[in-house]
Amino acid sequence: MDFGSIIKEQREELERIAKDGIIKRESQEKAKQFLKHPNILAILGPRRCGKSILSYLLAREDSFGYVNFDDERIADIKAEDLNKILQSFYELYGEVKYIVLDEIQNINKWELFVNRLRRTKRVIVTGSNSNLLSGELTTHITGRYIHINLFPFSFREYLDLKQFNKAKAYSTKENAQIINFLKAYLELGGFPETNKFGKAMVSRIYEDILTKDVLLRYKIKKFAELKKLAKYLVTNFCDEISYSRLVSLTDAKHISTISNWISYLENSFLILKLERFSFKLRQQFIAPKKIYCIDTGIVNAIGFKFSENRGKFMENCVAIELQRQKSLEDGIEIYYWKDHQQNEVDFVVKKGKDIQQLIQVTCISNKLELKEREIKSLYKASKELKCKNLVVITWDYESEEKFDNKKVKYVPLWKYLIQEFSL
Repeated sequence: MDFGSIIKEQREELERIAKDGIIKRESQEKAKQFLKHPNILAILGPRRCGKSILSYLLAREDSFGYVNFDDERIADIKAEDLNKILQSFYELYGEVKYIVLDEIQNINKWELFVNRLRRTKRVIVTGSNSNLLSGELTTHITGRYIHINLFPFSFREYLDLKQFNKAKAYSTKENAQIINFLKAYLELGGFPETNKFGKAMVSRIYEDILTKDVLLRYKIKKFAELKKLAKYLVTNFCDEISYSRLVSLTDAKHISTISNWISYLENSFLILKLERFSFKLRQQFIAPKKIYCIDTGIVNAIGFKFSENRGKFMENCVAIELQRQKSLEDGIEIYYWKDHQQNEVDFVVKKGKDIQQLIQVTCISNKLELKEREIKSLYKASKELKCKNLVVITWDYESEEKFDNKKVKYVPLWKYLIQEFSL
């Protein structure tokens, strides 16, 4: 096999893409710090969210070798052939400082090779599975790697892509423009290829995740049933789920099967799952979970349309934003809250032992549209969890008011999404 020609072709393709208006990612500076010394940086995230380009942005300042293992021509290579890849790098580029191994999870027993490389090289590995760093890798290189999670474009990155000056967003003219951008962002989502080639790409990304990152990786026999489950979860985004009910909706015979399937969908970054907050771990474990989709564009293509349920699209967007911020700040945990009277708060932000913030999401544009139960739930959670930082994210209503002697901050979604994260 001519590894050299494949590697050269892949590099040329990567550089062609990189010339076509790429933008700086928010996690780029943090990632750069991890590569100051020979080390391993793992970039994890959903398929086609921009991991390859981020790797290129990190490595291009110096000599580097790049190979993408999500290529049918090298899909069947063995771990012992990885040295031939390294030799091809030297033949093509001479001495290299960075080694980029894209979608490395496709190669079995790659860990020892990477462990050997990191002693003299700065190594970047990417993967579309959150379990990339489990198993033997942690045994071989404990304490010698850092990982970051990369998501589809945030709204801030989306505005950069559109060359919109966020500093001007507060004037009347630009405010109307940013609302239109927000609608487009919620409908189309944040996958780079979707924003480049159009919404037809969303369904293709969704199918690729299910086929390549779930079916082939986990060798699913009842793939039609798993696809049915995936579609059910995507179309019921922001809702509570129970595994026992999901068993009755599929041909799966055991709760353990449903649990495994949901784990596979989580590991592939198609969905994320929120636990209900409780001071008692057992209650937290047995309570229903809430499911969100990694990208509102997928929901718009596979499930509900944005126009049918703006509020749920807003909530899903906030859920992903919180996960994005969690990946950039250590110690953050995200939950939802619900009591026995069915009062519910969308998001509980915890750091260390303390509840830092309670967030409610609603699609109101003025105070008259506000439902009292939403504020009542926020107040009850505030009292139970001893948290005074109360935020209501709205469509286009902004204020700061008191409710039962507690201050509540109302923030439009667009403003929440473009501000720097702070608790």
